Amino acid sequence: MLQQVRPKRSAIFRRLSGPDRDGPAALLFLAPSLIGFALFYLIPFIGGIYYSLMDSPVDGTFVGTDNYREVWNSESFRKAAVNTAYFAGIGVPLLLVVSLAIAVLLNRSLPLRRWFRTAFVLPLVVPVASVVLFWQVLFDTHGWLNSLLTESGYAPVNWMESSEARAVIILMYVWKNAGYNIVLLLAGLQTIPRDYYETASIDGAGKFRQFFGITLRYLIPTLFFVTIMSVVGSFKVFRETYLMAGEYPHDSIYMLQHYMNNMFLSLDYQKLTSAAYIMAVGIIALVVLLFQADRRFRHSIE
Repeated sequence: MLQQVRPKRSAIFRRLSGPDRDGPAALLFLAPSLIGFALFYLIPFIGGIYYSLMDSPVDGTFVGTDNYREVWNSESFRKAAVNTAYFAGIGVPLLLVVSLAIAVLLNRSLPLRRWFRTAFVLPLVVPVASVVLFWQVLFDTHGWLNSLLTESGYAPVNWMESSEARAVIILMYVWKNAGYNIVLLLAGLQTIPRDYYETASIDGAGKFRQFFGITLRYLIPTLFFVTIMSVVGSFKVFRETYLMAGEYPHDSIYMLQHYMNNMFLSLDYQKLTSAAYIMAVGIIALVVLLFQADRRFRHSIE
C-alpha cells in the first residue's frame, strides 16, 4: 500500500508546486515593472497616436492622416530623414567592423590586454557632457586638431560648420559605442571552443578560413544582437549632436530628433507625434528586415 500511496503524494506535490502555482507569484513580482512600463511607455505611446490624429491637443478635431501627410511633405523632415538614414548606413557598419576587429585582437594573449579592455569600456561610464567637451576641444575652430593643421602648414577647418561635421559625429558615435559592442563580442568569442581552431589548423585551414568559417559562423547570434543595438543607437545621437552643434546644426547633421525637438520647442505637438511615429515605423521595419535576414542566413548555413 505504501508503494501505491507515495507516487500519488509525489504527483500531488508536483502539481501544487508546479509552474501553474508560481504564476501569481511571478505576476506579483513583475507588477511594479509592468505598472511602470504602462505608465511611462504604453499609455503615452497610445496617447501620442491620438494626438497625431487631431489638429490641436486642446479641444481638437479629428483630421485623420493630415498631420502625417504634412510632415512627410515637409522639406526639413525629409532632410532629417535622409541624414539619419545616411548616418545609420555608414555609422553602423563602421562600428561593427571596428568593434569586431578590436574584439578579435583583445581575445588573444596580448600585453596589457586588461588595461585595453578597461580603456574601451570607459566611454560608457563617462557622462555625455564630459565626452562632448573633449570632442569640442578637439574639433573646435581653435582646437587641438586645427592647431596641428596650422603648425603643419595647412589651413584650419571649421569642422562643425561644414560637411566634415558628419564625419565628426560618425567618429564620435563609433568611439562612444564601440566599448559596449566589444564586451558583447568578447563574450561571444570566448564561447567558441578552441578545439575547432586546432582541428581546422590540422586540416590545413588558414587564418582567414578559420575566421570566416568558425569565428563569424559562431558569432552570428551575438553579431545580430549587436547590430540591432547599434541600429537603435544610431537614432539616439541627438544629445551629442545637440551639445556640439546646438539646436540648428549644419545641414549634414540635421537629424530626425532635431526636427522633433524643434517641433517641441514650437509647441507643434501634432507634427512632433506624427514624426515620432513615422520614425518608429521605420525602425520597426528595419529591425524586421534584420530578423528576416538573420533567419535566412541561419537556414543557409545549417
